[in-house]
Amino acid sequence: MADENARMTVANTTKQPETGLQSRFTFDLRMVEDELRAAIIGQDESINELLDILKVVRADIGDPRKPLATVLFCGPTGVGKTETVRTLARALYGDADAFCRIDMNTLSQEHYAAALTGAPPGYVGSKEGTTILDQEKIEGTRNLPGLVLFDELEKASNEVVLALMNVFDNGLLTVASGEKTYSFRNALVFMSSNLGARELMDLDEQRSRLWHRFVSPRKSRRAHAHDIVMKCLLERFPPELVNRIDHVDTFNWISRDKVPALVDVELSRLNRRLRKHDLSLDITATLRDFLSSEGYDKQFGARGLRRAMRRHLEFPLAGFLLNGPSPTSAGPDQHVIQIHADRKDGTVQFQYS
Repeated sequence: MADENARMTVANTTKQPETGLQSRFTFDLRMVEDELRAAIIGQDESINELLDILKVVRADIGDPRKPLATVLFCGPTGVGKTETVRTLARALYGDADAFCRIDMNTLSQEHYAAALTGAPPGYVGSKEGTTILDQEKIEGTRNLPGLVLFDELEKASNEVVLALMNVFDNGLLTVASGEKTYSFRNALVFMSSNLGARELMDLDEQRSRLWHRFVSPRKSRRAHAHDIVMKCLLERFPPELVNRIDHVDTFNWISRDKVPALVDVELSRLNRRLRKHDLSLDITATLRDFLSSEGYDKQFGARGLRRAMRRHLEFPLAGFLLNGPSPTSAGPDQHVIQIHADRKDGTVQFQYS
């Protein structure tokens, strides 16, 4: 499938190992793990925690009167919080867009709460109970959980955020008119937030200093980061809301040594887009190092790398495909034409191989 939203790994069609447990959920945990580890770089601890949550879901031993899990991903921008949910959707449904995404920055005003909870009685649209929620994606199927993402939670108004308390508590959201109820009891409810990002950067800078290694208590970086994030959460949200969240996970900054692996992930996505043209691109180690150097920006994470890939690789590649030599036709046993890219004399050069 020539679509970067499709699975990166091949679905496992072999019979699942017999466990003796009769669960209504049938997704393959090993394939989900492979998909997550292939797409999300530098967040092994966060992936491990998510996999533990998915094991409980797969075993179907959670509270049936609540969402399958409520998970808050915190950390800097561009480190994979939203991409983790997209990757999970791709692993479960074969489509990275198979989840209900609510961009909370669009609900920053008090009167926008009606977009989530429906118009109150007496107002236009109250009887229809229309909201921005996608009921089908929230409820999932009998064999697969629904997926919901409330993205950038801290940017929503207090009224909107407080409307979620009932969702976290009993898995139900009744619109203001009372005409309709959304069930989140078969859904994994994710949230993302950038709260604490600046404080986490200060933490990493302090821990990098030599003197800090000797005077600081023996507390892991992850434990320190969790304390910082919880403090920021309680400053922004009421305790009764934070207390209803099952898991609060902190994502790491992307370190420089992880960038080459991110280049490979972005190259894989580009190749899936090239597949519809029966083309495939490979790059030299020299070009990979150059893209890694140009794309590394601790403040902006993977988004900075994507901009560098677009500028230094996709732009010249498009020029080569439109204005360069015609490719030699693939042989009878070869269905894809290979393109080789290298950096020479300060420019990126391409040739068919």
